[in-house]
Amino acid sequence: MDIKKKLGKRIQKYRQSMGISQEKFALSIKMDRTYYASVESGKRNISICNIEKIAKGFNITLGELFNNIEEDNYEFQ
Repeated sequence: MDIKKKLGKRIQKYRQSMGISQEKFALSIKMDRTYYASVESGKRNISICNIEKIAKGFNITLGELFNNIEEDNYEFQ
């Protein structure tokens, strides 16, 4: 699985653990909902600035967001 899909799945899992919708989270970090959805689906080559915005929205560091991401073996659908 490529890094865009792994990162998207990681972001999706964080958001789901918060119990909020894509739309609500995207609005909370001032990001377009459709752009955010494409990040979660692994279709977007997202900039580091937007990755930072997402991490801050989860109240985690960039390091925490990427920690052991290469070990994730999600089956992305």
